[in-house]
Amino acid sequence: MSHFVPSPIEFDYGAIFRAVANKSGRMQYYVIKKGKNRQRISKNEFSSVYHKSTIIAIRPIQDQTGLSPIQLDLYIK
Repeated sequence: MSHFVPSPIEFDYGAIFRAVANKSGRMQYYVIKKGKNRQRISKNEFSSVYHKSTIIAIRPIQDQTGLSPIQLDLYIK
């Protein structure tokens, strides 16, 4: 399992788009706008952001088992 090394450089972002697996293994997608609560979004909206937005950082989310699908946070401007 690779380890995430956080960036020592602060950066400004507009929103975080999160893809995580729930307890049953199904993927769920969220947007977290700066200063706002997390809001659930569709897979299509997450996919559109992933392919069309300017991504300034990607943070992998690792669980302890290592058996879950790829989970990540996308930081966009």
